[in-house]
Amino acid sequence: MIAVQNPNKISTNGLGRYGEEVAARRLAEGGLCILERNWRCAEGELDIVALDGDTLAICEVKTRSERGFQQPAEAIDRTKADRLRHLAERWLVERWPIHFSRLVLAAEQAWGVEPRPDAESGGPAPPPPGGVRIDLVAVVNPRRGAAAVEHLRGAV
Repeated sequence: MIAVQNPNKISTNGLGRYGEEVAARRLAEGGLCILERNWRCAEGELDIVALDGDTLAICEVKTRSERGFQQPAEAIDRTKADRLRHLAERWLVERWPIHFSRLVLAAEQAWGVEPRPDAESGGPAPPPPGGVRIDLVAVVNPRRGAAAVEHLRGAV
């Protein structure tokens, strides 16, 4: 027997990619600076890493179709929340110094300040002044029209 897929149905992977694209656009429109998308390591993936002012926002994107039985927020249980916290810590150790030095260089250039010789060294970077929070971006894809997007700050 050959299974035929409904051509009007978006695959789960396709729906997820669509949701992440919509979420990134909405976050940027809301003033967040997207630092990375789909950062991966051996232990998992972070969908979106962004700066919200001086706060580092780790954004988990959950996308569902309008016909789905589960709301996006219901997909984050204790295990998933713990894993997101661990991945956020790992991202801070591995990636924050690089982004921090780039942000410092950009600020120095914008202010007309002579760049420091160690600005690109990737040396010790202070933690984000506003701390780190884990957000949920819930995207619901309706049958028709634009997706509904809800950004829940500090949801985890």
